[in-house]
Amino acid sequence: MNTIYHIGTVGQRWGQPETAQWLSEQQIKRSFFDDVLPAITALQHDFDLEQYGELDYQPVCGKRYPLFAVKSRNWQSDKPTVLVTGGVHGYETSGVHGALRFLQTKAQAYSDKLNVLVLPCISPWGYETINRWNPDAIDPNRSFSADGKAAEAQLVRQYLAGLNVHFALHIDLHETTDSDNSEFRPAKAARDGTINNNWNIPDGFYLVDDAEHPCPALQKAIIDQVAKITHIAAADENGQLIGENIEQFGVINYAKASLGLCASVTEAPLVSTTEVYPDSPSATPEQCILAQVAAVTAALDYLLR
Repeated sequence: MNTIYHIGTVGQRWGQPETAQWLSEQQIKRSFFDDVLPAITALQHDFDLEQYGELDYQPVCGKRYPLFAVKSRNWQSDKPTVLVTGGVHGYETSGVHGALRFLQTKAQAYSDKLNVLVLPCISPWGYETINRWNPDAIDPNRSFSADGKAAEAQLVRQYLAGLNVHFALHIDLHETTDSDNSEFRPAKAARDGTINNNWNIPDGFYLVDDAEHPCPALQKAIIDQVAKITHIAAADENGQLIGENIEQFGVINYAKASLGLCASVTEAPLVSTTEVYPDSPSATPEQCILAQVAAVTAALDYLLR
């Protein structure tokens, strides 16, 4: 199904007026400062908090958003280091709250064997406006290459480079939602002057492995654990999920570095991107959060094995 977006002219890329119109239509719908930031600061008794940057969006919404990393306490250079990222797409709620729940309930149990680093909410303006893009109509999850344009992504890159550590594993927490078809994919096609063809939204959890450096055994270990929490997405009639061929049950592959995806930011040998489906009639918001936690712990257990 082709969906024509209400901003712009079909076949023509957006200019500044179209981007400004899009931004003028975005509204604050929930609060990073009420929902997320207090949960992060409450972790300071058990973890080290580091503010790695700030997004000054005062001209847009009158706010500055502090960006925090949460680190396990007994950080040691001889232990493997793992990264968990959430909220690269701020509208993907369980990515943010799954990262926080992992910190609240599971992370300390791993800190004797692993250095654990969590960036729970990379795109707080996107969280507040329930948005995939930042205020410049740029997708942070296509901006993790050196020439990426989203400040959300570049601040993460600079922070991680400054740590000067080698990551053994990176799990990036995402969702696929019905609004991908109703809003975000049509908007992207309009912005880029292309034609949108909606894909089938998978009903259930799935993973995106790295086509350039696949680790299928890790993906299977995650799927096996998450299946105990919520259902795994079945392939569509074309044997695909979101237009990509199935590599194994519940897993597709993307070329992550080529696309500038967050999951390419560390060059870790073990990488996975989760995709939870919060709009499923068969899954609750709590199940979505628990599925993210299960994915993270399954990945860490796989690494330790």
